[in-house]
Amino acid sequence: MFGYVRYDYPNLFIKDLMLYRALYCGLCKGIASACGQRARLGLSYDVTFLSALLHNIMGVDVVIEQQNCFEHAIRKRPIAKVDPLTRELGALNTVLCYYKLTDDIEDGGKGRGKRRLFRKGYLRAKREYPELVGLVETYMKEQAAAEKARYASPDMAAEPTAQLLAALSDHFLGEKRTAATRGLFYALGKWVYLIDALDDFEKDKKKGNYNPFALSYRAETRPELLAENGGEVGFLFDTIFFDLRENLGGICFSFNRDLTDNVILRGIPLETKRVMNGEKKVPIRVKNL
Repeated sequence: MFGYVRYDYPNLFIKDLMLYRALYCGLCKGIASACGQRARLGLSYDVTFLSALLHNIMGVDVVIEQQNCFEHAIRKRPIAKVDPLTRELGALNTVLCYYKLTDDIEDGGKGRGKRRLFRKGYLRAKREYPELVGLVETYMKEQAAAEKARYASPDMAAEPTAQLLAALSDHFLGEKRTAATRGLFYALGKWVYLIDALDDFEKDKKKGNYNPFALSYRAETRPELLAENGGEVGFLFDTIFFDLRENLGGICFSFNRDLTDNVILRGIPLETKRVMNGEKKVPIRVKNL
């Protein structure tokens, strides 16, 4: 799941860039608090975005303080204070990372050594947040079953991950959950699964791993796939963008929504374009200017 949910840097206000950086570092500390120091190696952009989105919808103020950390031991920087939401998101980050590495191993890739780094943190998360980890485990099993069934339909293949994000939104939002919040997270989960599958098309094709696009279309390379079926694949993602916009409009935010709007309305379509163009993923800017 990691690394696709990004902001559009040229159209991001400086205030929102600073907020994102503070949340990114705050999540790192939240991971350490919930799951230990090693688990910080799995820090992700995706869960940082969830932190921004959930804090805003829930009305939980982000308290930013000048702090040090192991990477910035000498010079302090603005970091979001760890609150209960950030801590639980840190646990979620660790659990998702553990399952991502497990999936990579089952696909015949490397990662057993990396997964061992996260096992202790995963077990800590399971003890402290059993409901959260139970949700992830349930839908990860359903995702594995869908892939074992080798669904050719991208929509059917993405359904368990979409349902996972929808269930997580209900879990975190509690009484503030609505049809719009569930719909937004559902569409986000669907997009994450499908953009990862499209990005991995050639790798999965070469290794013989399951990929819904490889089963749906007769093509050997991603350029060939998109040259012959780009309109149909583009339409699939356009329907997700529509669902994201429609549900976003129905959500009541507690604070300024510029950061989350930038990610959903600009960052996600740009990341889709990058993958469809076959461009390499580059790290986004989270360091100080």
